[in-house]
Amino acid sequence: MAGSVNKVILIGNVGADPEIRRTQDGRPIANLRIATSETWRDRNSGERREKTEWHTVVVFNEGLCKVVEQYVKKGAKLYIEGALQTRKWQDQNGQDRYSTEVVLQGFNSTLTMLDGRGEGGGASSGFGGGRGSNAGGDFGGGGYGDDYGAPSQSSGRSSGGSGGNFSRDLDDDIPF
Repeated sequence: MAGSVNKVILIGNVGADPEIRRTQDGRPIANLRIATSETWRDRNSGERREKTEWHTVVVFNEGLCKVVEQYVKKGAKLYIEGALQTRKWQDQNGQDRYSTEVVLQGFNSTLTMLDGRGEGGGASSGFGGGRGSNAGGDFGGGGYGDDYGAPSQSSGRSSGGSGGNFSRDLDDDIPF
């Protein structure tokens, strides 16, 4: 059908350390489970209620798999963009089973770490085949970890770019 869209956006927490498997030709595939929660107040009792949904995410994109393998751990907060895909398989008793997963593959997928739990201090990068991933390090992808020709605050060095007096410690009071 023309004009249809299959896109999923999730912001949630990783429930367990990701599982990395490899295909026969050595390409990585990452599997992880992400929890999303919604909270509300019960109108009758005034109690706070919470509902958690668990989502299975499969990453086929090789660059994003490297990021997942190196930096994503249980409890990390992630922003995920991918597509829904349902697989049919048979259990041990021969019964047909179905699994719906969020799949990240190709250039239409995104994985961004939101809580800065990576080893590099939370710099943004455009690593891998997706549009971006915040892996907590500088991978040369155009994030804040790049040296935009500005003097470094820690070493006092300057590179001759056209960045002017751009400060890495810019505080712009944006609430996100």
